[in-house]
Amino acid sequence: MTETGADIQDTDRVIDTTRPHPARVYDWYLGGKDNYPVDEELGRRIAAIDGGSAPKAARANRAFMRRATRALAAGPGIRQFLDIGTGIPTEPNLHQIAQSVVPDARVVYVDNDPIVLAHASALLRGTPQGVTEYVQADARDPHTILEQAARVLDFGRPVALSLIALLHFVADEDGAHDLVRTLVEALAPGSALVLSTMTADFEPENVRKGIAAYAAGGVTLVARSHAEVGAFFDGLGLLEPGIVPVSRWRPEEPPAGDGPVSLYGGVALKP
Repeated sequence: MTETGADIQDTDRVIDTTRPHPARVYDWYLGGKDNYPVDEELGRRIAAIDGGSAPKAARANRAFMRRATRALAAGPGIRQFLDIGTGIPTEPNLHQIAQSVVPDARVVYVDNDPIVLAHASALLRGTPQGVTEYVQADARDPHTILEQAARVLDFGRPVALSLIALLHFVADEDGAHDLVRTLVEALAPGSALVLSTMTADFEPENVRKGIAAYAAGGVTLVARSHAEVGAFFDGLGLLEPGIVPVSRWRPEEPPAGDGPVSLYGGVALKP
């Protein structure tokens, strides 16, 4: 995108291009084009602070999503996927991974960002056998999400719930655990939770500076310890290798770089 400065009207929502947005900063990290100078400025500032760790983490997180989705479609044979906090489409998208393994997979994407809505059509190009839909809803409103998603997904059968790089934008006091609990309780046995979220366990000073840079741009981030991330999986059966840096969850090749990225990831099944 090349527009700068002014707000851009999108249907009945307004895309604010005067302040950075985490989805657009993430898009910049991934080399996407759906971001604005204010997003690139924040992305460059954070990359300068942490020596380029943030773009590396974004790429590792995206690769984790692909591996986890493929593993659930190929292993337990899950054919329904609910992806909350979808973000700006970046190919290959989740439905492309799932439907490459299970052509009749049904996928529902959820986000409340107007820029994601503007590009939602890119999320709906799936296989003829499968179904892909987009729901405009706030992640903090799980009951609405479940109600809307039930038009496409059968919650009496297993569903893979993906919360990828979402929960570090939701503080505990704002209901992060209630959100996950409500969603997981609605899932049938055999369903899965795929989750990744930021941690300061490995690079505490860099993460602290990154959080401060986001805060200066009006975005709140939360870093959680390994034990705090583990609490989201209470009552579920973690798949090997458990909760690990996303680059080390069943890597298909040796992780790039010297150290772990500051994102934990895990996949668990509901008994």
